[in-house]
Amino acid sequence: MRIAVISDVHGNSWALKSVLDDLDSRSVDGLVDLGDRVYGPLDPGGTATILLARAVTSLRGNEDRVIVAPPAEGDSPTLRYTRSCLSQSHLNWLASLPLTSAPFPGLYCCHGSPDRDDEYLLEHVSAAGVALKPSSVLAARLVAVRQPVVLCGHSHLPHTVGLPGGRLIVNPGSVGLPAYSDRIPSPHAMETGSPHARYAIVAETGAGWRVEHVVVPYDWEFAAEAASRHGREDWAAWLRTGRADPPP
Repeated sequence: MRIAVISDVHGNSWALKSVLDDLDSRSVDGLVDLGDRVYGPLDPGGTATILLARAVTSLRGNEDRVIVAPPAEGDSPTLRYTRSCLSQSHLNWLASLPLTSAPFPGLYCCHGSPDRDDEYLLEHVSAAGVALKPSSVLAARLVAVRQPVVLCGHSHLPHTVGLPGGRLIVNPGSVGLPAYSDRIPSPHAMETGSPHARYAIVAETGAGWRVEHVVVPYDWEFAAEAASRHGREDWAAWLRTGRADPPP
C-alpha cells in the first residue's frame, strides 16, 4: 500500500487543496493527517470542512488540543480567531481525535512523540540551535513502539531518519506553514527554506520501506495576504519565504 502523510496544515486551505490534488494524481491507498490542522490566521473553517469530506485517519496535535480546551492563561487573538471560524461539529471532531494511531500495517503515527503532542521527537532544541537527536536517544524513546516506521510531525521539518535495525522515523514536513519561531523550550526557529507545501508518501516494497518527500507549489502570496489581514505579519513572512529568525 502507498500511504500519503500530511501534517501541520495550520488552516492553510489553499496549500491543502494543492497537496490533495497532487496526491490524488499519485494513486495513494490511504491518507494520514498527523495533526495541527486548523490553528492559524488563515482559513480554519474551510480547512476543517475539506478534511472532514475526505477519508482521512486523523490524530490530535497540540494546537488541536488547545483549540478544544483553551488555556486559562495565554489566550491569543489568533486562537480566538481560529475558534470563531469553527462550528460545534468541527470542535467535536477535534475533541474526538486520538493522541496516537496505528492505522495501517507497519506504521505508527503520532503528532509529537508517543506520549506528548507538544514534544519534538526528532529534534533537540537548545541555546546552540536545532539538531537531530542521536540515534541511540531516538531508539530508547521508541522502545515500546514495534512498528518499523514511525510517522511524526510538529516540527514542520521534513526528515527521514534511520535507526539501528532498519527502522525509520518520517516527518512529512508541514502542508501549511514552512517556517516559524518559538520560545519553548529555548528561543529557536524552524525553517524549510522555501514557501512550498510539503507531504510524504510511504510504501513497503520488497527491498524495504520507500519514502518520497513531495514539495508542492501553491499560491502562497494569497495565504500570506490572509495572514496579514488577520494581524499576523510574522506568519505572512514565514509563508512567503519559508524562513524565520529565532525570537529575541
